[in-house]
Amino acid sequence: MKKDEQTAYWLQSVAIPTYPTLTKNMETDVCVVGAGITGITTAYLLAKEGLSVVLVEANDVLHGTTGHTSAKVTAQHGLIYNKLLKSIGKNEARLYYEANKNAVKWMRKIVEEENINCEWRDETAYLYAMTEKGEKDIEDEYAAYEQLHIKGELTTDIPISLPIKNALKLSGQGQFHPVKYCLHLLKAFEKLGGKIFQQVTAVNITSGVRAVLQTKNEKEIGAKYIVCATHYPFYEGLGMYAMRMYAERSYVVAATLKEKYAGGMYINAEKPARSIRQTTIDGKQAILLIGDEHRTGEAEDTSAHYRHLHTFGMEHFHLEKEVAKWSAQDLTTLDEIPYVGSITPNEENILIATGFRKWGMTNGTAAAHLIKDIVLGKENRFRSLYQPSRFHATASVKNFLKQNVNVVGHLLKGKLEVLSSDIEHLELDQATVIREGMDRKGVYKDPSGKVHIVDTTCTHIGCEVAWNDAEKSWDCPCHGSRFTYTGEVLEGPAEKPLQTYDYKMIDNITSDDSGY
Repeated sequence: MKKDEQTAYWLQSVAIPTYPTLTKNMETDVCVVGAGITGITTAYLLAKEGLSVVLVEANDVLHGTTGHTSAKVTAQHGLIYNKLLKSIGKNEARLYYEANKNAVKWMRKIVEEENINCEWRDETAYLYAMTEKGEKDIEDEYAAYEQLHIKGELTTDIPISLPIKNALKLSGQGQFHPVKYCLHLLKAFEKLGGKIFQQVTAVNITSGVRAVLQTKNEKEIGAKYIVCATHYPFYEGLGMYAMRMYAERSYVVAATLKEKYAGGMYINAEKPARSIRQTTIDGKQAILLIGDEHRTGEAEDTSAHYRHLHTFGMEHFHLEKEVAKWSAQDLTTLDEIPYVGSITPNEENILIATGFRKWGMTNGTAAAHLIKDIVLGKENRFRSLYQPSRFHATASVKNFLKQNVNVVGHLLKGKLEVLSSDIEHLELDQATVIREGMDRKGVYKDPSGKVHIVDTTCTHIGCEVAWNDAEKSWDCPCHGSRFTYTGEVLEGPAEKPLQTYDYKMIDNITSDDSGY
């Protein structure tokens, strides 16, 4: 394994092929935008149906959320079913379970039938509690399981040594190496005649009977259907997705173990999350410690989240050596159910799949099957559940107001906060935010001493970005856009980079300070 401890293990452990960029206009039946598990599975399924399919990716394939997942394949999505019973009712809550259960079953089946070498392992999932409140929440979740006829089991006996109050057990789940799995589907897609292009940034869609994808390098792809599987939708139409989702970051620490791992996949009922699963790294049994989530752009010390997870691991397991750590970003919808289907009722051939709430392995697979049926004109009983234009008053009104009050709060805070203009004591590999007149600027001094200055106003709707010291990025707290310290877009919905400035514009940076 390459020794890059800030890169996801899945991406370090596999040689990922490169694909060409788009150099000419194209026509196809379906254009899928986004080469993560959702886009790749969608493209594969549609190509199997005999359609011509083009798959495009803005960066390198699998380097988005799929490459940074914890890769649990389960229908046990934390404390979700009791919530869904109250917000959308028994029938819809049961459908959500069945969609994800079917995804687990399909993934297991294709791994077996196509002999995919992706380290698939059948596992039992556990939702556990370490506090009295968590214990009560799990009891309520178990009651929801019973109402929904989910075959869970309430227990106080789990394989690993955690001081739990109780746990909710769900058998028949799985875990795997997500990049190895998706690479197999990519190869199968190519054999079916599919075309793959990377470093192709989609910027807009012209809707109509024949939709047209427009790219940053001024190339076009015309298609009967365009599928936006880009994590955050690069094209929203009139769907107002920026107002209907919020972004969170979570963290993963991978460490080898001094003793045998007893088995199982785990997530707690409390906050912050403490999720656990095993894997193998360089032939050694290892543990993944996942969680410590927070709203994007709202953490003052992002590196602390890795320390928290490491401390938890040291307290409860015999860690040998920390070998990798990484983070991921996930989107949550107003009612915690993904948006999958027509982006708006008037644009039926522009399809979207987003808002998987940290459970993208199964929700992404379920989304791909739903999109396939929509394109083929087939009935699918999960269509209304995932329909992006749905509105559930119980969950949606409260969360819509909460999300957008949060956005307004960040807009005002960023514009009105008092900042120093003194960066004289800025050390190597540190960043700060300063005020130059009426302008707010972010300043980062890299390890070589070079100073990088950006305008901190997000190019999406104008919120002020915050420094993420763990990833060395500028993150927007409003809708989750992220930028490199040189201003380039890492994650949307922002499409344009932050404005940059020459270091000489800051009066109190001398030539010695800047590294020049």
